[in-house]
Amino acid sequence: MDLAEIIVALFIVVVAVVSLLSNLLVLLCFVHSTEIRRQVPGVFTMNLSFCNILITVLNMPATLVGIIRNQQPFADCICHTVSFLETFLTANTMLSMAALSIDRWIAVVFPLSYSTKMRYKDALIMVCYSWLHSFTFSLTALLFSWVDYSDVYASCTLQPSREGSDRIKFTIFTVVFHATSFILSLLILCFTYLKVLKVARFHCKRIDIITMQTLFLLVDIHPSVKQRCLAEQKRRKQRATKKISIFIGSFIICFAPYVITRLAELLPFVDINRHWGIISKCLTYSKAASDPFAYSLLRQQYRKVLVTVVNRLLRRDLYPSSGHNSSLDTENDYCLQRIS
Repeated sequence: MDLAEIIVALFIVVVAVVSLLSNLLVLLCFVHSTEIRRQVPGVFTMNLSFCNILITVLNMPATLVGIIRNQQPFADCICHTVSFLETFLTANTMLSMAALSIDRWIAVVFPLSYSTKMRYKDALIMVCYSWLHSFTFSLTALLFSWVDYSDVYASCTLQPSREGSDRIKFTIFTVVFHATSFILSLLILCFTYLKVLKVARFHCKRIDIITMQTLFLLVDIHPSVKQRCLAEQKRRKQRATKKISIFIGSFIICFAPYVITRLAELLPFVDINRHWGIISKCLTYSKAASDPFAYSLLRQQYRKVLVTVVNRLLRRDLYPSSGHNSSLDTENDYCLQRIS
């Protein structure tokens, strides 16, 4: 192992620890809170966290061992199983994030008809499709023996058969797989979240008008109070944009390098550097660690559940209620809560 591989190995260990703990906390919230279980987004969040946990306990250790030993980490049978699961879980997580974005688009753009447009049954159907979609590609790869160890990625992953007679079939399979998983999910994320951002900005504009009218009528208001109101206006405009940028940006940063690399290596004249292959693979792993914070743990609802669990363990109140309230922020906070 050289210095770069040592750093990457340490990175995988840190990501695995953070991913395992954070995703387990999400599942703990789901099990503990009846309110979260009743909500439709909870179905998608649970499915996403479940897949992330499996990636953490199965695929990350396999890649770590592959980096350390610089060879196939397990016997062929186990490696093929890990490769099968890697294909299944990666596609499943992408489609789960797309499903979450669809849910939030409906919740923000069609709030009055949300309960009829996105029912619990509809969420289960979407999750079932995600599993079926992922299982179909994983099973196809297994049947054609396209699951093996790749030295470029130090992982048990999609790999053309050693005979090389079905290279064209593997190329078609790889292109279709990434087009229907990564590209499809990215298009859905961009469409839905940009629509959500448009609605959020509209709400912000309405609240800005109310704020300015209020400041105009209160002629005797202290300058410091007026300054705080104007500062809150600016923060309100940036809040929704920041959240949408995190959802779409993290998806692109974590998955795009790996997908582009997998498509580029299909060209006969392209030789992928091992260090870059491992780094691009590790970026996909980092998504498993960031998802719980982006979609769940930073939300007030999940924080309250976690604090409730801690309260019961320590038998004390660690979440005092706040007396702060602002009628001007009510509508916008509701909109932003739907986004997050």
